[in-house]
Formats: sequence, structure tokens, C-alpha cells
Amino acid sequence: MPEYVFAKPRRWRFDAACPLLLIAVEVEGGAFSRGRHTRGKGYVADMQKYNAAVVRGWRVLRYTPQQMDAGEFIDDVNALM
Repeated sequence: MPEYVFAKPRRWRFDAACPLLLIAVEVEGGAFSRGRHTRGKGYVADMQKYNAAVVRGWRVLRYTPQQMDAGEFIDDVNALM
């Protein structure tokens, strides 16, 4: 599934999205290995992106790759539909 650009000109993207329902799914890699999403600059950039999404009416669900593989997102997405 291609990423979805939700805020131009910033070119912020969601890993997956349903634009009609304003539901987005983000996969947060590196949670246990000090990846980009857990270090200072990347963490702050993610907060700016997620706050901008909420201001625009999006509901953003965040998961680790392991949670995605386990299908933990399915019930949450269905609950929002």
C-alpha cells in the first residue's frame, strides 16, 4: 500500500490511510533500537506531524512493526469506522 500524503507542501505522509474517514495508521520503527522515532529530533518531528494531522481532523493510530504483524490494528481501525 502506498504512503498517503496528507499535508502539502510539507509532504507529510501516513504509512496507511483512509482519506474518506480521516483515519491514519503509522508504523513506528526502532522502538527498541533507538531508531529515528525515539531519538530527540525524530521524536519532535513526529509530534509536529501528528499534531498537524489532528488539527486537520485526522485520527492517527500508531503501532510498532510487531503490533502490525500481529494484526493489533484491525480492531482499532474497525472501531473507528
